[in-house]
Amino acid sequence: MRVKICGITNLQDGIDAINAGADALGFVFYSKSPRYIEPLKAKEIVENLPPFIQTVGLFVNENEKFINEVCRKSKMQLAQIIDDNEILNYDLLQTKYIKVLRVKSQEDLKNLNSDYYLVDAFVESFGGEGKRVALEWFEHMDCSKFILAGGLTSNNLKEIDGYGFYGVDVSSGVEESKGKKSKQKMIDFVKEAN
Repeated sequence: MRVKICGITNLQDGIDAINAGADALGFVFYSKSPRYIEPLKAKEIVENLPPFIQTVGLFVNENEKFINEVCRKSKMQLAQIIDDNEILNYDLLQTKYIKVLRVKSQEDLKNLNSDYYLVDAFVESFGGEGKRVALEWFEHMDCSKFILAGGLTSNNLKEIDGYGFYGVDVSSGVEESKGKKSKQKMIDFVKEAN
């Protein structure tokens, strides 16, 4: 199962995440988040990462111009997009993207197209709150294109065994404090995910 560690704010956390075995690193370009990072600071980190690691920029209700500009400036390879008002024209994006589903009920998981989705629990503050999606909503569903986020830690990853998720996304579950990762928690998390 692939692992993304989100909310990277400094190079050391990025290197520690990669050494722990993370496949992707997430950078938060949402200014109200305690894990927010400026695009040029993210670029500095990205330029010092080893090869074969995907860089992902998280955007919350932004327009196409902003997303394209920030991804270019910060060297993001993928845009992770929360578009609550469904106003984005995805054809105008110059970066590969994945949509975030902030699920409130099982209905939100139905009638989706065949894209990959990042599935997170709905919280007013847009993530990083450790809130979990009800696992029973995924029963009898094909989860092979879902990346599960929200409330995951090394202690509860075993609970998602058997669902067949494509990947997991963690932020607060591997932190010492908001915006600062714990090397050991990242190691434990990736070990449990594999």
